[in-house]
Amino acid sequence: MNRYMEVIAINTAKDIGVSRRRELPLSRESVVECRYDGLSAREVAKNSEKYGKNILSKKKSDSFFRQLLKSFNDPIIKILIGALIVNAAASLGRINWAESIGIVAAILIATLVSTVSEYTSSKAYEKLSQGSGASKCAVRRGGKIIETEPSQLVVGDRILLLPGMSIPCDGLLLCGELYCDQSALTGESREVQKLGKQMSCVSLDSFSFELSDESQVFRGATVMKGSGEMIALRVGDSTFIGEIARNLQEKGRPSPLRHRLSELAKTIGFMGYVGAAMIAFAYLFNSFFIDSGMDMTLVLEKLSDTPYLISQILRAVTVAVSVVVVAVPEGLPMMITVILSSNMKKMMRGGVLVRRLVGIETAGNLNILFTDKTGTLTTGKMSVVRAVGCDWEADASKKKDIPNIDVIAQCIGASCTPYGNATERALCSFARESVKCAKRLPFDSKSKYSAGLLADGTSFFAGAPEVLLPACDLALDACGCCFSFDPVFKRDVALRQSALSGESARVLCLAAGDGGSFESASHANPENLTFIALIAIRDPVRKDVRRSVCDCEAAGIQVVMVTGDNPETARAVARETGIISDKKNVVLTAARLHSMSDSEVLSLLPSVAVVSRALPSDKIRLVRIAEKAGKVVGMTGDGINDAPALKAADVGFAMGSGTDIAKDAGDIVITDDSFPSITRAVLYGRTIFHSIRKFIVFQLLMNLCAMGISLIGPFIGIDSPVTVIQMLWVNIIMDTLGGLAFAGEPAMRSYMLKESPPRDAKLISKRMLGQILITGGYTLALGLFFLKSPAVRGLFGGTETYHLTAFFAMFIFCGIFNSFNARTESANIFSCIAGNKPFIFIMSLVASVQLLIIYFGGEVFRCTPLEPHHLLYTALFALSVIPADMIRKSIFKRI
Repeated sequence: MNRYMEVIAINTAKDIGVSRRRELPLSRESVVECRYDGLSAREVAKNSEKYGKNILSKKKSDSFFRQLLKSFNDPIIKILIGALIVNAAASLGRINWAESIGIVAAILIATLVSTVSEYTSSKAYEKLSQGSGASKCAVRRGGKIIETEPSQLVVGDRILLLPGMSIPCDGLLLCGELYCDQSALTGESREVQKLGKQMSCVSLDSFSFELSDESQVFRGATVMKGSGEMIALRVGDSTFIGEIARNLQEKGRPSPLRHRLSELAKTIGFMGYVGAAMIAFAYLFNSFFIDSGMDMTLVLEKLSDTPYLISQILRAVTVAVSVVVVAVPEGLPMMITVILSSNMKKMMRGGVLVRRLVGIETAGNLNILFTDKTGTLTTGKMSVVRAVGCDWEADASKKKDIPNIDVIAQCIGASCTPYGNATERALCSFARESVKCAKRLPFDSKSKYSAGLLADGTSFFAGAPEVLLPACDLALDACGCCFSFDPVFKRDVALRQSALSGESARVLCLAAGDGGSFESASHANPENLTFIALIAIRDPVRKDVRRSVCDCEAAGIQVVMVTGDNPETARAVARETGIISDKKNVVLTAARLHSMSDSEVLSLLPSVAVVSRALPSDKIRLVRIAEKAGKVVGMTGDGINDAPALKAADVGFAMGSGTDIAKDAGDIVITDDSFPSITRAVLYGRTIFHSIRKFIVFQLLMNLCAMGISLIGPFIGIDSPVTVIQMLWVNIIMDTLGGLAFAGEPAMRSYMLKESPPRDAKLISKRMLGQILITGGYTLALGLFFLKSPAVRGLFGGTETYHLTAFFAMFIFCGIFNSFNARTESANIFSCIAGNKPFIFIMSLVASVQLLIIYFGGEVFRCTPLEPHHLLYTALFALSVIPADMIRKSIFKRI
């Protein structure tokens, strides 16, 4: 192996005249000498100490336990912990274990899911380090070629490059000629030619690294063809990939859901604690003042009775704590976990793998999506798309309809090999024919064609139209007959070539000649040729991409293509996919982007459709600018160059066929590489967001009623309208069962017809607040009317306990009917109910349990069995919340 590489390298060096002489010592320490015999052992040690080794440094990540502790900083979790402590402290040894265990379970489930999600995100950087640990490479040191680990390379090392090798560091190609695949770094699908540049030394202070430079090579690129030698100029963290690795370690901002939950927690916490204090005050006021008939003498006697005073205070605190427990949405974290997990399973069947649960909810809130071109909008592979003759044109996908296909396939088989560059591989994949040649000339960048000579003397050429078309005197028509290729036909073919080039296609000319075209085994003279066809090759756009882009735009998501390709190619693909429109047609180049300030970019952003020649730093900058504007930002990609932006964005979509680094950095992996799957992810995300909102409406509506009844009851002569045990049952309905019921809401296409709210939008919208206040207010008024109305009391008769049992039944039935009101804005409360069968089951379960409590709850629940017709009356009273909410819906629709 070493001997083989030695011969290759020496021959390459001789070709360009590299000598073995040692350069004179240079005074500046930042100058790297390009000596043929490489570094000595002492110089390796010195450069290793000065510039470091070729290792990507790791930032120590938090352990699982430490991240678990950090999860307790979640605002909702803090409120739950506070409620748990208050509940335990106020119980004074009489802890309600069922409620306490429920709160603890909610805390543990929510924190564990959050921890697992965030713990996996730190693995992206570790994967990057592991992925860079390639097999050994050959390097010149002390005049010999040795094999060493890439991690042991230092600045100044002279490294041998061969086909199939992954370049281990950044540097300068000193000799040879390479074709490198830099798509993982730049996103550009075309192989890049690299030419050796003989230099005696390089100043690191003044040397400028550019991915487009024809003599510079970069870590992470792959040598596809050719061989040569490079000198290492940047290693480890200083390399192009090293900069990407550092960006991967930066922590992203909180998701929109967490941001909104934080605001909601503050609101609910304030309402709960203030409400509890008011209810405790109301209870004490009723005990000391109302019961005493406002007689101050009796009031003072009660206040002076210490045992009575302490018992009443403890009783008031117990009632207040029960209200706090009801107000705190312990079911919300559990509900979010359930809804994210259940939808994640649905999405896996649709080609969408959710790596981080919060990513799918964030996808539903996208305002702008930055998408890569190669491998995302396009297939990532060069393919033949069109064939053009002198009097015909055909779609390459319908191969049997192409005239002269046998001649075309023979020409490709003779002049190209499947081991050549990307263009040759695409042609051979299309032709699928191997032709035995007496002579074959590989493609050369100077002659701009490849050729093959058959044993019968026929020669075939494939190359640049500007070289081969002028050499054609004859042409094949659609019937396979030769005719004179006059200037008119040549002009028409040239115009079609120009049009195809404008559509981002690479166009080659196929032609045939006689044996005289070959002057020798190493040279051909293309003249007196017969034109066969033009072949258009490009990276084709994926199916259904245009429709998916239109769906995104209709949903209020601005799609911007960010690519390393040239502006012409990017513009053509953007037009084909529908990214460029009348309102959004600005195509920025990286050079123009660099010349603009962030504020200028921000003002132009709504009109931007394409950013071409983009670097990884440009992608991150665009993400940051959009985030500063308050947008929820998405990023798609598949290459190493996309990884930092994937992680920096609010939600990163990685293609399943992309690099492992990109998939680890993303939140969601599109396993089928289908852009339409992103649209499905957005739909599921919006479904989750709407489901969470529905649940919050239901819970706060019940909260308003429960707290309102508890607060007003003592002032109207009813000491405990709802007991502590009854309040806990209400809490179970609102939280655990309610959360499970709303978790199964189906995805509806109507969600994609509206723009998502901005990042700083409140979780509770004005419409939601209206429903909570109006419908909740009606339910509260209905409850108070039921408690105090003489007509109602006369209707039910019986004891006080009997009447309060009827009220408790009516209150629970109101909650059940309001759950139907909360799940849809349609007047039809059963709209799409078939898509959420668990909802029907859970609400039926709640009604069944409520009946059991009424008839068998006894003193524990302060219930006594109701007569069947009285039970029907309570249901009819409760049913009135549905027409009341219908009226609200009809009024709000007109506003």
